[in-house]
Amino acid sequence: MGKIIDESVAAEPILAASRDEIEALQLGKLQWAVRYAYDNVPMYKVKYDKAGVHPDDLKHLDDLAKFPFTTKEDLRQSYPFDMFAVPMQDVVRIHASSGTTGKPTVVGYTQGDIDIWANLVARCIRVSGGRAEHKLHVAYGYGLFTGGLGAHYGAEKLGCTVIPMSGGQTEKQVQMILDFKPEIIMVTPSYMLSLADAFKARGLDARETSLQVAIHGAEPWSEEMRQ
Repeated sequence: MGKIIDESVAAEPILAASRDEIEALQLGKLQWAVRYAYDNVPMYKVKYDKAGVHPDDLKHLDDLAKFPFTTKEDLRQSYPFDMFAVPMQDVVRIHASSGTTGKPTVVGYTQGDIDIWANLVARCIRVSGGRAEHKLHVAYGYGLFTGGLGAHYGAEKLGCTVIPMSGGQTEKQVQMILDFKPEIIMVTPSYMLSLADAFKARGLDARETSLQVAIHGAEPWSEEMRQ
């Protein structure tokens, strides 16, 4: 694990930043974001004014507690595009939640957002042990859900060979893992258990496949599930 961390720090020195350096970076970015939201999204100006706070009040990280939360209801009331802070011509992609509990929550991405997201996911893969020479099986869903494409772009940014399987087709997932021999899989933890069960149903042990690293997200899981 030490070698992985050392290589990751060499690639991105920010990973070795001190607490003071991190907090200074956080404060600067938060000050910019709060000001930008206030100036460009009417909903935020209304919320801040109602709460009696102004972007200039954010002088220390602790001051963030003065600002109101963005709630799920805010996202629903702004459906579909009222929270976009740039003109639509600058939005290169739209993602949205499933909307199973109401209106979907919608997110617009600029090219800069896509680049930041790809770099972030690439960093996650790198610190998990992923390298450019690895094959990476993406079993997150593609489409309006951000998971599949988010993982995909990050893996490509790192230089991995991406297998864009998406979700579902469990038997085919198993076969692709056996045939393509990926070292890494990105998938929800619950679906990882489904894949393990599918291997078991075929008389196979998923622990004996080529997979070395599993990167899970998109849902919570218990310590029992992790074990």
